[in-house]
Amino acid sequence: MVTRIRRRTLLKHCVAGGAGLIILKSGILQAGSSPNDKLNVAVIGVGGRGGSNMDSVAGENIVALCDVNEKNLAAAAQRFPNAKQYNDWRKCLEQKDIDAVVCSTTDHTHAFICLWAMNRGKHVYCEKPIANSVEEAHLVRQAYLKNKDKLATQMGTQIHACDNYRRMVEMLRGGAIGPVREARVWCSRTPQGGGYLPEVSPIPSHIHWDLWIGPSPYHPFNPGYLGGCLAWNRFWDFGSGQIGDMGSHMMDMAFWGLDLKLPTTCKAGGTELNNDTLPTWLTAEWDHPANSWRDAVKVYWYDGGKKPGMPSEAFNREGLFKGVIFRGDKGWLMADYDWRILMPRGDNDMTQYRLPKPDELIPPSPGHHQEWIIACKTGKPTLCNFDYSGALIEHNMLSLVSYRLGEVTTKKGADGKEETVTIGKELAYDADNMRVTNCPEADRYIRKTYRSGWTLNG
Repeated sequence: MVTRIRRRTLLKHCVAGGAGLIILKSGILQAGSSPNDKLNVAVIGVGGRGGSNMDSVAGENIVALCDVNEKNLAAAAQRFPNAKQYNDWRKCLEQKDIDAVVCSTTDHTHAFICLWAMNRGKHVYCEKPIANSVEEAHLVRQAYLKNKDKLATQMGTQIHACDNYRRMVEMLRGGAIGPVREARVWCSRTPQGGGYLPEVSPIPSHIHWDLWIGPSPYHPFNPGYLGGCLAWNRFWDFGSGQIGDMGSHMMDMAFWGLDLKLPTTCKAGGTELNNDTLPTWLTAEWDHPANSWRDAVKVYWYDGGKKPGMPSEAFNREGLFKGVIFRGDKGWLMADYDWRILMPRGDNDMTQYRLPKPDELIPPSPGHHQEWIIACKTGKPTLCNFDYSGALIEHNMLSLVSYRLGEVTTKKGADGKEETVTIGKELAYDADNMRVTNCPEADRYIRKTYRSGWTLNG
């Protein structure tokens, strides 16, 4: 049984944006306000992804613009000449008339901006990942939970708004493959290794380099750090590699489909440890306890060209660059952003699976950004709020703790050649207390050390 959604149809559903919406509830924006009132929005990070996110909220009042790149800032200011301009996001967040913040900065400042904004009573939309460490993700999640009746939050996992994800969730929870035992998630993108980049001088006059570095340990200017997430997220001081980048998107399918929370154990492995850059490939596994509708499950991650073993029926299918495959007692469900494939195991008869009735379907999204805007104005929950996405990112960041505590060894690869690899330490995780119970030394990787003058939860 094969169910596909064409990319043209996918994009139509993903960007539908809520035309014709009637909002019935009001009150969260301001007591007595109308849902049609516009939010006063600060856009922090206005180039690249920031420009795209800014476009998606341009129908609101853009009252503040912030970027460490003066050229990006000047281009955004031409569109919104009445918005105040900043280079330092800390000063931007002190502007009194801001209702909501859109954060699209470098990954190593996401948690800072999320926490500072929520601490000042601002709604927050933040690009993925919302954090670069276990502690950062944990604190962002806890700050939201303390304010969830007052603040609307959303992590920028835009594909979550697409219909294909909803059909996948319905199939899993409707028993299409029977009791689910595991989920294997992969993305074959392979980052570059190496070390921190050499100094290039002078620093261009339009770049506020010290603010770009922000809370991270100082590194001299090099333009190679700029230019998007693939430029910076391979470095430990600025990013969290592919498990932070694509893991935010791909693991989202397993998290929503299986209603995952935080794991009880984690173990990871990868290429030889490097103090500067993340591994060029990483594998990881987590144990998740049972919930009200499923048994305990294992979740696996593969990147950098590593892939899970798959049933023979899955080979030669399109889309194997990335995806997720769920194994159940009756079969497999394999999916990516815009397609899904249902495959029986052995002699199992899957024709008995009943498709959901129309009133049982997960409702379509008005659009990922629109969902957040509606939530800011009405209090209606968002699907990727910082409770859900905070747990997802904390889960993913735990794999890097295991990896960094690992032992380097030599083993034969799939091609028979010897390779140097890192075998991570298996961690027993107490999620309530953000503590690895079998390895006290894990604490130094659960938390980050920041430059003097920068406060995480300010």
